[in-house]
Amino acid sequence: MKYLRLNENLLYDGSQIEPQWAFRTFKIKDSNIVSWMGPMNIKQENIVDYEDKGKHIKGNELLHFIIEHFDTQPADIRLCYHRQRLFIMIVQDNLEKINIKTLRHGDDLYYPISNSKKGELMGKLSVSIATCSINSMKIHFALNIVSEGTPSDVEITSLKDISNNFVREKILQMADNICKDYINELYSIEKDITKTKVF
Repeated sequence: MKYLRLNENLLYDGSQIEPQWAFRTFKIKDSNIVSWMGPMNIKQENIVDYEDKGKHIKGNELLHFIIEHFDTQPADIRLCYHRQRLFIMIVQDNLEKINIKTLRHGDDLYYPISNSKKGELMGKLSVSIATCSINSMKIHFALNIVSEGTPSDVEITSLKDISNNFVREKILQMADNICKDYINELYSIEKDITKTKVF
């Protein structure tokens, strides 16, 4: 599986969830992960979760990951969702390594925020979706870097709300670590399959 980290400030508008985006854009032929920092404003026609239709999904700056797998034909939506959850748990592990303990609920990560009127609330730290085409499984996951530009009807938190230490270099290093851990986990699974007796 190949990993590409972008240095450009790319807008995530939802079109990147389309199949073979990494190949069409960067000529990556294999299963892959692409990460970058940039804004998000998903066009309504690109929203693939029916429950999100009509909602504004946006933010001024997020850490994005797009994952595409070609190893199962036809593509398997159930396996895709399992891999999405695995990826999110790896993100959660990497945050915990730097003393940020989050709560996972489904495919979202939350972190406590203080509010004098309502007491302590859980702020939504991430967005994610998993989907399939005929020949590939796609996952988008993103962490809010800042809270600015996010929808006003959702309690949001961000990496920079949690800590002032989240400078660009530290965020990009965390992205590298997350992707390396995910690739290694998949490789470890494949190695375990090859050494296991099957009946």
